[in-house]
Amino acid sequence: MMTPLFRVILVLVSLGTFGVVMQKIRHSRMRIEDAVFWVLLCIMFVIFALFPVIPDFLAHSLGIYSTANFLFLFMIFILVMKIFSMSMHISTLETRLRELVQEEALDRMQEPEEREDKTV
Repeated sequence: MMTPLFRVILVLVSLGTFGVVMQKIRHSRMRIEDAVFWVLLCIMFVIFALFPVIPDFLAHSLGIYSTANFLFLFMIFILVMKIFSMSMHISTLETRLRELVQEEALDRMQEPEEREDKTV
C-alpha cells in the first residue's frame, strides 16, 4: 500500500516533470516524439498515485511485497528501455554521420580532378 506522503510526492514529481517537458517543447529544445514518452510517463504515475489500487494489484500479481518497490522497479525498467531505444537511435545517427563524412571526403577528392580536367 502506498502512503499518502508517497502518493503526494509521486504527483508533485510527475507534475514537475510535465512542466519541464512542456517548457522544453515551447522553447523548441525537445522533439515531440521524446516529449510524448515523458508526458505519458507522467500521466501514468499521476494515475498510479490517484488510484493506488492499480499499482497495488500489479505489485501483488507480480509477487512484489511493496507497492513502492514495484513502482521503483517499473521505473527502472522503463528507463532501461528508453536508454536502449536512445542507444539504437544514436547508433543509427553515427552510422549516417560516418556515411556523410565519407561521401563528403570523396566529393572533395574529386573536385581537384575536375578542376585539372577543365584547365587542360
